[in-house]
Amino acid sequence: MIPEQKKLPIKSKPILKWAGGKQQLINSLEKYIPKEYGTYIEPFIGGGALFFHLNPEKSIIADSNPELINLYSIIKNQLSSLIVELKNFYPDKDFYSAVRAWKFEDLSSVKAAARTLYLNKTCFNGLYRVNKNGQFNVPYGNYKNPNFIDEKNLAATSQAMQNTKIILGDYKEILLKNAKENDLIFLDPPYLPISDFSDFKRYTKEQFYEEDHVELFYEITRLHELGCHIILTNSNHPLVYDYLSGFDIEVVKTKRYINCKGNKRTGEDIIVNIPPKKKIFFQLVPDPLPKQIEKFPATRYMGGKTAILPHIWNIASNFKFNTVLDLFSGSGIVSYMFKAQGKSVITNDYMTMNHCIAKALIENNDVTLTEEDIYFLISSSSDNDHFVSETFKDLYFPDEDNLLIDNIRANIQKITNEKKKAIATTALIRACVKKRPRGIFTYVGYKYDDGRKDLKTSFQDQFINAIKIINKAVFDNGLNNSAKNFDALQLSVKPDLVYMDPPYYSPLSDNEYVRRYHFVEGIARDWKNVEMQWHTKTKKFKSYPTPFSSRTGAFEAFDKLFKKYKDSILLVSYSSNSFPTQTEIVELLAKYKKQVHVEAIDHKYCFGTHGHKAGENRNNVKEYIFVGY
Repeated sequence: MIPEQKKLPIKSKPILKWAGGKQQLINSLEKYIPKEYGTYIEPFIGGGALFFHLNPEKSIIADSNPELINLYSIIKNQLSSLIVELKNFYPDKDFYSAVRAWKFEDLSSVKAAARTLYLNKTCFNGLYRVNKNGQFNVPYGNYKNPNFIDEKNLAATSQAMQNTKIILGDYKEILLKNAKENDLIFLDPPYLPISDFSDFKRYTKEQFYEEDHVELFYEITRLHELGCHIILTNSNHPLVYDYLSGFDIEVVKTKRYINCKGNKRTGEDIIVNIPPKKKIFFQLVPDPLPKQIEKFPATRYMGGKTAILPHIWNIASNFKFNTVLDLFSGSGIVSYMFKAQGKSVITNDYMTMNHCIAKALIENNDVTLTEEDIYFLISSSSDNDHFVSETFKDLYFPDEDNLLIDNIRANIQKITNEKKKAIATTALIRACVKKRPRGIFTYVGYKYDDGRKDLKTSFQDQFINAIKIINKAVFDNGLNNSAKNFDALQLSVKPDLVYMDPPYYSPLSDNEYVRRYHFVEGIARDWKNVEMQWHTKTKKFKSYPTPFSSRTGAFEAFDKLFKKYKDSILLVSYSSNSFPTQTEIVELLAKYKKQVHVEAIDHKYCFGTHGHKAGENRNNVKEYIFVGY
């Protein structure tokens, strides 16, 4: 257990006047401070009102303002030298103007610190502002007795900082390197602009625009996922609610001392309290899956999820749900697993071949093909259009196999029962893939023939065996299950849980399922409504448009899908060598779900997309399973 924070014996207070300082919010902030925490981290330290009030035993303070960080460092490490230097300064407008004209970078660190403290105490309202050249340009304050040598408080401040790490740098880099689980992080960035006094909230030479705040909100998501306790202050701006609406947001009336107009010296600050995320601890060893799953007619398939089924169920089983949408069903193995676990399953895939598989094995509870059906399917057909025999002659299969494929195609069209038709089509697809070296259609000929038994088995036997395997795999889970064939963004259902395994985008390889499986996808569609590319050696047809063919498209598609199914439990599979990245997907999920968890699984794909890169180990990756709830 982390020990409770102890107060140091000497109480310090802020040494600087600071526009936007949090002294007036201390009482409101204090109620959100946890009794126990690890390191206190404040990466926009400014005047440090909350830091000095808490006086934490272990802390990190930081800022991108080099003058500010230099001052705090000198107070911590060279206080006596600073006091000696300060005694050379005095309150006078002309002297002030001369000191203001000094260039920070030309001074010793001690003299630069003395200058910073002097200017702060004698300038107008402690305002930190620079011109386009980075030169401090705030006018003289005309105070009677500005106290810029408060030795007692400087001593208390120096003592309070002895266990404090002081860093100059960008807040993101500082948090990435230092923030850990159970740390308390106070974020007081330059505020989102609401009125004409907002410009006075800029403490650095760099301006903090709206897009910078969006980046900050994404960083908050990462810190929340990490297990940090975060407290954020900002203006009462709609953007905060857009990104952080799932957390406690308190509106506090505040005074603005730096506005010259009396009627604009009040405002509304907000405090967002973001406690550490409650973590789900999944069992380390998944429970055995139902024996029914072993009957699934498995085959090598691009991106297949057979190897990680136990992990998917291990995560999903932590939630109560009845209906499941498998949005990109692929081979159908994940849908089959959920069906075997007693869930009502909706499968969807934009590939017609995958829709046929799902119709045969997920939607279908009791229909099988008889021996008579099999005999009919392999019989010669007078309606044979010889499309495969003529179009794909000498490309993938010998003439006798092409003829059989055409006969089976013609006979499938005569079957009136849609589920029997789906079984027959799935069996034909399976036979084609089994009889094809590497199971894909991106090349012609037999150059990858490895002598497997599947390649030696006759096509007719492969087809009949496939039907028998599918028949054995058909089962009734007592629930209504359905198979859809839509673009993922067009489907309209409201399930309890949505599983997403979309095409993985990587600049190193394509994710075109049509290019690899165009022949069997053509069988499923009977080559209807496809744009044949007759000039190609493989006689493929044009790939379907998909947003997952580019990094930007994939990012936007994830965002739309997460928003569309924000009321469901979201379970997402994605690879570590693909885009969006792990962090980006977490950030996107966190826009719509209060809790986001990531499991990383070592995984090796069954075959690479580029054989020549096998030596680079590109098939060995981590498979991420994201869950948003």
